Amino acid sequence: MSEGWENKTRVSEFLLLSITSDPGQQQILFWAFLCMYLITVAGNTLILLAISAEPRLHTPMYFFLANLSFVDICFTTNLIPRLLVSHVARTQTISYTHCLTQMYFLISFANVDTFLLAAMALDRFVAICYPLQYCTIMTPRLCVGLAVTVWVCSSLISLVHTLLMSRLAFCSSLPEIAHFYCDAYLIMKSACSDTRVNQLVFLGAVVLFVAPCILIVVSYVRITIAVLQIPSAKGRRKAFSTCCSHLSVVTLFYGTVLGIYIRPPDSFSTQDTVATIMYTVVTPMLNPFIYSLRNKDMKEAMTRLLNRGLKSS
Repeated sequence: MSEGWENKTRVSEFLLLSITSDPGQQQILFWAFLCMYLITVAGNTLILLAISAEPRLHTPMYFFLANLSFVDICFTTNLIPRLLVSHVARTQTISYTHCLTQMYFLISFANVDTFLLAAMALDRFVAICYPLQYCTIMTPRLCVGLAVTVWVCSSLISLVHTLLMSRLAFCSSLPEIAHFYCDAYLIMKSACSDTRVNQLVFLGAVVLFVAPCILIVVSYVRITIAVLQIPSAKGRRKAFSTCCSHLSVVTLFYGTVLGIYIRPPDSFSTQDTVATIMYTVVTPMLNPFIYSLRNKDMKEAMTRLLNRGLKSS
């Protein structure tokens, strides 16, 4: 064995650094994260129940929204409970297996999010630009096929990343990750072994991550052109209103994610933690409010669901 490999070792744990070292701030963050997590789970579960209980919402747009709500629950559940438990147990270490598992689901759910947002943009594009052909294009079979493809492809992409990460060796027996979760960028940065293959695969993943964003932009350019050609102001407002919620979520999600990850790993700084919290915690929490408050059909469905729940109790 060469001398360069003698000091490299497999690790059993990683050390995750806290968001803050101040005990008072840690306590405030604990309750803030707990409240946001409960709101996220409750809000997205309510959307899932409302869509499943309301026949009028059994359409492609709400089918993709139900998938988005489900993945938002999974996304935050992958991160927040472990963060809360580590605060209560007063430990910053995470096992090697748990770290890679967390990273696998994080990458997988993030990819599902991006592909679903692109599918929802495609749905709005067909609905506004080809309204007469909408029912023949956006068939239930196509929607289910798109959803299955999104979930399967995202899982496979994440699996490739995880397998490549599992082959890395580290110089320290307890490598530090300067984040509150197992970030793939920072795991690669702390490795001693050759990460060129990982970096190439990560670059390909970035391209796959940006591709849905390009599809969304192109779709909305076409939608804007089509809407501006509608003669009545009322018709234009109605067409734009069906896209507002989706555009708000896309802007919030991509605005924070692209600002962090479309740059070299070495430039990652502590200031990025705030932006990371935005897309991992805040965005999944806000999605139910964005889609329900700006959508009349969703508001009515959720109101009826809550009224039925109150009457049954």
